[in-house]
Amino acid sequence: MDDSSVGSNGVSCRPIQNYCRSIFTKKNLKRRLPITSWLPNYNLDCFSGDMVAGFTVGLTVIPQGIAYAVVAGLAPNYGLYSAFMGCFIYLIFGSVKDVTIGPTAIMAIMTHEYSGHGGPEYAVLLCFLSGVLELVAGLVNLGFLVNFISKPVISGFTSAAAITIATSQLKGLFGVSLKRAEGFLNTIIEFIKNIATTRWEDITLGLICMIVLLFMRKMKDLRCIKPTETDSIGVRIGKKIAFFCSVGRNAVVVIIASVISFCLRNNQPFTITGEVEPGLPDFKPPPFNPTNADNETRTFNEFVSDVGSGVIIIPLIAIIENIAIASAFSHGKTIDASQEMIALGFCNLLGSFVSSMPVTGSFSRTAVNSTSGVKTSAGGVMTGLLVVLALAFLTSFFQYIPKASLAAVIICAVIFMVEYEAILPIWRIRRLDEIPFFVSFLSCLLWKLEYGILVGAGVNIALLLFGIARPETAISPVLKDEHTNIEYIIVSPKSGFFFPSVDYMQSKVSKAGIVNGYGNIPVVLDCQHFTGIDYSAAKGIKAMVNAFADRNQMLVFMNVSPGVRDSMKAMVKDVTIAENQNALPNILKSVDAAWGGISTVSAPVSRPRSSSMHDQEGSDPLLEPQRHPAVQIVPKE
Repeated sequence: MDDSSVGSNGVSCRPIQNYCRSIFTKKNLKRRLPITSWLPNYNLDCFSGDMVAGFTVGLTVIPQGIAYAVVAGLAPNYGLYSAFMGCFIYLIFGSVKDVTIGPTAIMAIMTHEYSGHGGPEYAVLLCFLSGVLELVAGLVNLGFLVNFISKPVISGFTSAAAITIATSQLKGLFGVSLKRAEGFLNTIIEFIKNIATTRWEDITLGLICMIVLLFMRKMKDLRCIKPTETDSIGVRIGKKIAFFCSVGRNAVVVIIASVISFCLRNNQPFTITGEVEPGLPDFKPPPFNPTNADNETRTFNEFVSDVGSGVIIIPLIAIIENIAIASAFSHGKTIDASQEMIALGFCNLLGSFVSSMPVTGSFSRTAVNSTSGVKTSAGGVMTGLLVVLALAFLTSFFQYIPKASLAAVIICAVIFMVEYEAILPIWRIRRLDEIPFFVSFLSCLLWKLEYGILVGAGVNIALLLFGIARPETAISPVLKDEHTNIEYIIVSPKSGFFFPSVDYMQSKVSKAGIVNGYGNIPVVLDCQHFTGIDYSAAKGIKAMVNAFADRNQMLVFMNVSPGVRDSMKAMVKDVTIAENQNALPNILKSVDAAWGGISTVSAPVSRPRSSSMHDQEGSDPLLEPQRHPAVQIVPKE
């Protein structure tokens, strides 16, 4: 043995060396550091596209960040603290060029729900813990767990969250003062009670902002805005400016509203944001002994107790939202969910060092990034720099932002997250999927978002397990082989055979043999959908074989894969197998000879043959089967 591979204690280090070599390969490097894949090919064309897209997203995230901080119950500057670190980190670890990481409406409302009573230090520590859990989940390759939450459940959750967020902004839009109200119903009740305190200045400004935002949203899609080859340089520049105004509409509306508010500062008619703390945040570890809203210092254990299930729910929601967005903008490419978890984990982990609240991918800003022509993840650098510059030099102007304009920005951003258009396609494709969709939607809307998505996922899994436990099974009418003149019945389960469905399948096959086959016609069990069987299924097959042998009725297994065949024979000695339908006549003839040719006897005249393709539970009483002389079923290859 090579001495270099032996440690000082005499133990070989070669297995460790081989393991390290298997990890630190060029393939794994590109997988875990996606920047190494595109950076060597980066050019001027990529740079120009990324800078334009990054600048446009920056104009969008600044007003949104301020608005989402208000939703989270934090000072406006915390929204900007949350808007830049994720841009820089995702540059290195992100696998989808269009995705932008930062504050979102759903994360804001979840942060308010779990840390609103604790203040900003609770939000920052929650961001740190979310990052740790997301990073660990990615490193141990738990990305596959997201697949257990179906698209209908995500659609129901997203729609309910959008309505909840829009409802929470009614107080800002109408200028009313509400007591602390959480959830859709409580907010609506409190709003109705206080609607008499509406400020006409705020509601007027808010409605105007919403109308302008909705118009500007559609402006970029107008035919007259799209450039053509015949356009002059001046016309092209004008159309480009119109396009930027459309995609940067949030910033344009907030800036104009702020200018109006600033001009009327001596007789302020609007409810404004108020003073925003200037400057960049200090780079420091999150407070592990945070101070709550009552200025009480809490230990880490007390913090976890205060936050409760939010420690798990917030990173889970962040992962689901980010991966859903990444999948939507992957342009058909396969998404590495574990890598997205790692990227999101680092964004939150390092973001907590600059006083960020929990962040994830933003659908609206990702869409802006994509339509603005981003080429690589480097577009986030420009976005992050723009936010940093705003924090360093523009915070003094943020205090004049009217809350009604921020409410309009949020409402116009989230109303398009209500996925009502998914209801009809779900109904057309699989009506049963409407159940988890509406269960998730109503539970999130009327109960709590975090509980609603878990209830929706639970219902979806229950429906999936029910389908496995009660597989659809087709039972043919009595058939007759034209070569052997032997009658038989085919039982065709439409899914696999595992422990939840053992009793059900035994009952189906036995009933088919007695009711449809009158206890004497051979039964063929089509196993083409059996990808494998477990121990319980093998025991069930043995019980079926013994039951058919007891009443001297032939049972043949057809289209059995090699793996299933080996599992069958490990449990059952006497089993008759036909490799495919072409081999069935010979098997029937061979076994029929062993049975003395009696299996060709027709069913009693008094008992009409069933022609139903799908046997129904309890549709016919069981008849006393006719019996053949006892024989030993000979195993067939």
